[in-house]
Amino acid sequence: MHPGGLLVTSGTESSRGPAPDGQSPRGPAETPSTGRLILNADDWGRNRLTTDRTLECAVRGAVSSVSAMVFMEDSERAANLARELGIEAGLHLNFTTPFSASGCAAGLLKRQQEIARYLLRHRLAQVVFHPGLVHSFEYVVAAQLEEFRRTYETVPERLDGHHHMHLCANVLFSRLLAPGTIVRRNFSFERDEKGLWNRLYRQIVDRRLARRHRLVDFFFSLPPLEPWSRFRRIIDLARQFIVEVETHPVNPDEYRFLTEGELFRRAEGVRLGPPSAVPGRRQARVP
Repeated sequence: MHPGGLLVTSGTESSRGPAPDGQSPRGPAETPSTGRLILNADDWGRNRLTTDRTLECAVRGAVSSVSAMVFMEDSERAANLARELGIEAGLHLNFTTPFSASGCAAGLLKRQQEIARYLLRHRLAQVVFHPGLVHSFEYVVAAQLEEFRRTYETVPERLDGHHHMHLCANVLFSRLLAPGTIVRRNFSFERDEKGLWNRLYRQIVDRRLARRHRLVDFFFSLPPLEPWSRFRRIIDLARQFIVEVETHPVNPDEYRFLTEGELFRRAEGVRLGPPSAVPGRRQARVP
């Protein structure tokens, strides 16, 4: 891997443009010295295929970090590979996909199933705090944190969630994510991509996160891979700001995009690096 970041061969610097949704992630006195593009692969350890596809991307330098699932069928092997090869890993909290590792405690499986039934019942369930599940959320988060510490032999500096459920109301309002950690924010959208209330809710959540955690300036998914103008816009932002792009190399289109060098052809002049590049002394401003 490239702990100091990999600078893709130079290209013409783009002019500074407005941020998505008209946002400026930093105040007028905060001028970033350099931008950074974080290409993070989710679901590390979910199963052997996912780990192997992601591993190939990591070895090629096509992803800069991974988000690791624990209590899954390939979690132990994935943790060993990350430690041996120096792949930077954060914890990918999982509330919705059944733990598949052999030997999982019955109590843990039961509590995760309770949470999953609630969160998957309705698309808005995650925004409603469920007082009856407080102890189940506490138990499942604590168990995953402890398992990460055991298998990776370190405390996770970075936290995100499978299906982005780390942003559900029970996790946020109970403050289950350690302060000072890097936590994945909501997706960044242009003004016309989502409705007003959707954007307002996301901004409220991100403001709450920014009070306790370190955030990147912008966050996108790798797909859709077309039109090229979308990816060019992400690259332009990464010249000035810290931008995270979420990817799933197990998906054939994303795997080809990452391994065939298309990324490097498009990301001229942009520094690639892991999430540890997010400064510890500042939190991105969320308007």
